[in-house]
Amino acid sequence: MSTAPATTDAAADAGEVAAALRDAPFVRVVAAADGDSLAASGVLARALRSIAVPFQVRVDPVPDPASTTTDGDDLVLGVGSRTTGGDYAVGDARPASLAVADAVRELGIDPDPVLALAGVAAAGHPVDAGDAAALLDSASRRTAVERRPGVAVPTTDLADGLAHSTLVHAPVSGDPEAARAALASLDLPADPTDDDRRRLASWLAVEATASSARAVDAVERVLRPYATPDDRFATVAGFGDVLDAVARERPGTGVALAVRDGDDATRAAALDAWRTHARAVHTATAEATTGRYDGVLAVRIDTTDPGRLGTVARLRRDFRSPEPVVLAVADRAAAAAGTDDADADIGIAMSEAVRAVDGDGTSAGDALRATARFDDDVAVSRLITAFREAL
Repeated sequence: MSTAPATTDAAADAGEVAAALRDAPFVRVVAAADGDSLAASGVLARALRSIAVPFQVRVDPVPDPASTTTDGDDLVLGVGSRTTGGDYAVGDARPASLAVADAVRELGIDPDPVLALAGVAAAGHPVDAGDAAALLDSASRRTAVERRPGVAVPTTDLADGLAHSTLVHAPVSGDPEAARAALASLDLPADPTDDDRRRLASWLAVEATASSARAVDAVERVLRPYATPDDRFATVAGFGDVLDAVARERPGTGVALAVRDGDDATRAAALDAWRTHARAVHTATAEATTGRYDGVLAVRIDTTDPGRLGTVARLRRDFRSPEPVVLAVADRAAAAAGTDDADADIGIAMSEAVRAVDGDGTSAGDALRATARFDDDVAVSRLITAFREAL
């Protein structure tokens, strides 16, 4: 895949990217299949529409090199992964949603703050600190945004939210009946008070952190959310969760959700994809065969979907892994997730492992995550060995 000549990860480059976008006859956006990249693509697409620049958005966990090759006067913008390629790339050292928001402002347009914040949340970054704080202020001026006790889910149905959230892995995850039973045992009313929400958050924090010390930090993503009662989804982080799931599960629906103000049908389709994705990845997270190595937990999953593998790798890393790096593998796909203290670049390690086992395989990733896809079956044991050696 091509190497991007510029990046908006540095604030000074936002003006250069904006100038290129403004003058482009057509913009092709190639986005990684995750919530941050999808949100960033939506922020960008809305801005391009407002200045009458035609565009196309493609979401793919491992983009085909042909999709990122520049062709004629078209401008190709890679969003999310350092290996996405194109004329420019955004979103490696910081959330893509923040990088794109900078470029959009340079176009003289206010970015959609709730959508951008959902992307920041999907990237696992706080929405009330650093550059994201300005977006939070902007969102608060446009609509009702308030921090409250409780859990970050996209729906007002708490049982639905608890069962299908992919921000956390707990005993009720993937099981709506178990979630309803848990809420009943907590005697939580249909219209909970702040004290009720605090009890729910405390219960979830205990349930989710029982099997991993790392989970104590990871569960914070789902606690004390920023509520958006007048928006399409109930919380900012819940919106980000839906974006991440739909980007991996049904990217076409994800693009429709992010690129335009979603109608009821698009919202319903996105929530359906979120539920489908959650049930699949939580089942795989709980039941997959594992092998523990020095520094790496390998998880064998029976799927060919690299998007689902990426979510499993993240959930295992955050809530069930004793090792700092998780490699989720299948016959024709793989994904890995690592922690900040893993002392390894996951994207580079995956790229080297793919070359070692299959010259026709492709991968995309950054320092903390990576995804790979193969045209034919590969020996899983060889891939695990190659990845460990590359680390």
